[in-house]
Amino acid sequence: MFIKSKIVRDTALLTAMQLFLDTAALLLNVFITKQLGTSAIGILSLMGAFLGLAGILSNGNAFICTSRLISEELGKPGGDPNGILLHGIKLCLVLSAAVSAVIMTFSDSISLRFFSGAHMTAAIRFMPIALVTGAVSACIKGYFNACRKAAVTAVGDIIEFAARCGVIVAFSIFRGVAGEDAVCGIMIGGIIAGNCVSMLYLGISYILTHRSFSGKCSLSFREYTAYSLPIMGGGILTAVLSSTNDALIPICLRQYGDSAGDALSKFGIFEAIVIPTLFFPSVVLCSMAGIIVSEAARAAAAGNRQRIRCFTERLKAWTLMFSVFSAAVIMRFGGMIGEKLGGGELAGQIITMIAPVIPFIYMEIVLEALIKGLGLQSFSSANYLMEYLIRIAAVLILIPRIGFFGVVISYYSSNIFGNCMRFVKVIKVTGARAALCGTMVFPVILAFGTMSAVELFFRLTNTGTDSIHEALFFGIIWGGAYFAVFSALGKVKLFSKCGEEVFVDNAQQTVRRVI
Repeated sequence: MFIKSKIVRDTALLTAMQLFLDTAALLLNVFITKQLGTSAIGILSLMGAFLGLAGILSNGNAFICTSRLISEELGKPGGDPNGILLHGIKLCLVLSAAVSAVIMTFSDSISLRFFSGAHMTAAIRFMPIALVTGAVSACIKGYFNACRKAAVTAVGDIIEFAARCGVIVAFSIFRGVAGEDAVCGIMIGGIIAGNCVSMLYLGISYILTHRSFSGKCSLSFREYTAYSLPIMGGGILTAVLSSTNDALIPICLRQYGDSAGDALSKFGIFEAIVIPTLFFPSVVLCSMAGIIVSEAARAAAAGNRQRIRCFTERLKAWTLMFSVFSAAVIMRFGGMIGEKLGGGELAGQIITMIAPVIPFIYMEIVLEALIKGLGLQSFSSANYLMEYLIRIAAVLILIPRIGFFGVVISYYSSNIFGNCMRFVKVIKVTGARAALCGTMVFPVILAFGTMSAVELFFRLTNTGTDSIHEALFFGIIWGGAYFAVFSALGKVKLFSKCGEEVFVDNAQQTVRRVI
C-alpha cells in the first residue's frame, strides 16, 4: 500500500533504522563483554551517563531547539531557516567550549570521583572533541528534521554507529583484554570517530541540498539563545533528576536490608531488563517524536489551529490504541520475558506489575513532543520537576520500608500524575477532544476481548503458549485481530488526510497538502 502521509512514511523509516541500530548495539555489547571483559560494559555505562549530561550542557538540547525554531521559521513569511541553523551552531560552540574547559580543568577529579577511582584522565581529556562534533551534528540533524528529510538523518545515524562500532571492534581485537584506562580510551575513540564521520556527512549533505532564502532571519542570536534556554533547562533538569533517582535506588535498597551486592543486582535487573522490555515497543513513538515537534511548530507558526487540533486528536487516538495493546502483551507474557532475559522471577514480577502504566509512559513521548513543538517549555520543565519530586519522594519513603516493590509505586504515582497534567494541558491549548471512553476504554475492552478469543482458539486447537515460538505466534494472531477490528471500525485513520488543511511552504511559496 502506498502510504500517502509523509509523517507515517518518515516514522516507518526512522523506526526501521532505530530497530536496526538497537539490535546492532546489543550485539556490540555482547562483543565488548566477551573481548574486553564484563567491567568494560560498566565503564561504557558510566561513560554514557557522563557524556549524556555533558552533551546536554554542551549542545543545549540542540536537536530539539533547531528542529522547533527552524520549523517555525519555515512557517513564517520571508524567513531564513539557514540563519537559525547558524545561530544554533554558534550557541553550541560557545557552550561546548565552556563545558570542555571545565572537563579539561577537572579531568583528574572526574576520573577519580565519577569513574569510581579509575585513572582515566588521559582518555577523559579527549571528550571535548566528542562534545563539539556531537553538538554540531545535532544542530544539522535538527535542520534536516525540520525540513522533513528523515532519510538524511537516518543515514547519518547509521554511518555514525558504523564508524563507532568499527573503531571499537578493531581496537578491541588489537588490544585484547585491557585495563580500565585503555577501555575508556577505546570507547572515547569510537565515539569521536562516529561523531566526526556523521558531522562530515551531514555537513556535505547540507551544502549540497540546502536552499538560499531571500528573506531575513526573524531571530537574532540573542533571541535564539533566549528561546533555547527553556528547552535546554528542561533537558538539564530531566537529566539531573533522572540521575539522582537512579543513584538513590541502590542506596535505599541497602537501607531496606539488602547487601550492597543484592542492591546493585536488583538495580541492574531493573535497568538492563525491566526498563528495556517496557520501552522496546515505544521505538515507533520515539521515531515519531522528532517529526511531531517539527509539524506542531510549523503549524503553530502558521496559525493553523484547525490542523493542530486534528493532529493532536489523531496522535492521541493512535498512541492509546498502540500503547494499550503493548501493555496487554507485556502483562500477558511479562513472566516469560523476565525469565528468558535472565532476570528470573523478580524481573517477571516487576515487568508484569508496571505494564499497566505503559499507556501513560508512552503518551509522555507524544505529549512532550507536542508541548515542545507548541513552545510550552516552561510548563514542561515545571511538570518534570513535580513528576520527579514525586518519584524521588516515593523512592526515599517506600523502598526502605517495602523494598524493591517501592520502585513500582514510584513509577505509577509519577507517571500517572505527570502525564495526566500533560494531557489536560495539551487538550486545553489545542482545543482537541478528550474522548477518553472512545480512545482509552474501548482499546482496553478490545484488547481483553481479542486476547480471550485467541486463547479460546488455542485451547480448542491444543496449542500452548509456553515456548517463545508459541508465544510469538499467539502475539501475531492477537495483534492481527486487535488492529483488524480497529481498522474495520475506522477508529484510527492512519493513512487519511487530517482534514483539508493546507500549509504554505515559504521556501518555495507554494501550497502543498500535508497528512
